[in-house]
Amino acid sequence: MKKKKPLKNIFISAIHQNAGKTMISLGLFKIFQERQMKTAFMKPVGQETVTYDHGAIDKDTYLIGEVYRCQKHMKDMSPITVGHGYTEQYILKPRKKELQDKIYRSFQTITRGKDAIIVEGTGHAGVGSVIDCSNAEVAGLLESKVVIVSGGGIGRAIDEIMLNKALFDLCKVPVLGVIINKVLPDKLEKIKKIAGRGLADKGVRLLGVIPEMEWLSAPTVEQVKERLNLKVFSGQDNLRARVYTAIVAAMEPYNMIGHLRDGALVITSGDRVDNILVVVSSYLLQQGRSVKVAGLILTGGLIPSDKIAVLLKDSRIPVLYSESDTYTIAAAVEHMTPKIQKTDKDKIMEARRLVKNYVDVNTMLENL
Repeated sequence: MKKKKPLKNIFISAIHQNAGKTMISLGLFKIFQERQMKTAFMKPVGQETVTYDHGAIDKDTYLIGEVYRCQKHMKDMSPITVGHGYTEQYILKPRKKELQDKIYRSFQTITRGKDAIIVEGTGHAGVGSVIDCSNAEVAGLLESKVVIVSGGGIGRAIDEIMLNKALFDLCKVPVLGVIINKVLPDKLEKIKKIAGRGLADKGVRLLGVIPEMEWLSAPTVEQVKERLNLKVFSGQDNLRARVYTAIVAAMEPYNMIGHLRDGALVITSGDRVDNILVVVSSYLLQQGRSVKVAGLILTGGLIPSDKIAVLLKDSRIPVLYSESDTYTIAAAVEHMTPKIQKTDKDKIMEARRLVKNYVDVNTMLENL
């Protein structure tokens, strides 16, 4: 009888939230598929959820399930979701064995007949401790090997990596290596050399250094609309425009022009006709070149006059509006951390390319 190969079991952790775990998972899943490996995905503990089949599942699980069409066991791919009030209820009535048994049963279900599994954690190694399901504890429970995803840099990155590794060591979880993500392109070789040397001196393998791509962190106007629960005033057909920066137009128009750039989302009160007229042309002349704004948000529940409204609609610029004041909306946009969505075909393709080109997957697989 042919002996079954051991399961390739990788746990993707990070030094903080939004470090790029899902991007790495998207890329690795595709590479494993290309190598004829039957691959499963799991996010044992999820925090941000979507409604799926009359229940809540983790957003990243939904993304992977939809992109790679592995929705058959979607609930097992996201066994625990921590919603509002969950931690408080758990502290008052702990049930560690119940939760860990649930995670383990789901793991057994989705790995049946598979060659590999990518398990994505939530935040740093200690996240989930409050419900006795920290990343380190879950990785130990599932007998995974960990890849830690770090932000760019050298000193601070290594400090945070070693802090996280200490918790994995405490739970007797082997750390397979580190991927440093979101590195300025001109610092790529330096980080690879110096951080690689620093980590090697501490017995940690550097598996890859990935350059930062600004547009991977850029939401679309539509995603801003959905996240902030805004309404569409006009420009419905161009909501897919990407937002690279937000500008609060509380200044005089001649000053605002100097701040405009491609992909700017301009936020202004709905009665600031002067600034609205500056934005109304989709292309503005600035120092001899054209600038295309991503969109406009009108605040304060104020709607411009009919003549201005016609100009806005004719311009085809995506225009949103809100009852909230300008600075409340600006703060909300500033603190947005957009996740890759299944409709972000360009981001998904780029995630695959970055992992394929900048991560040493061969070394990763050889050491599983």
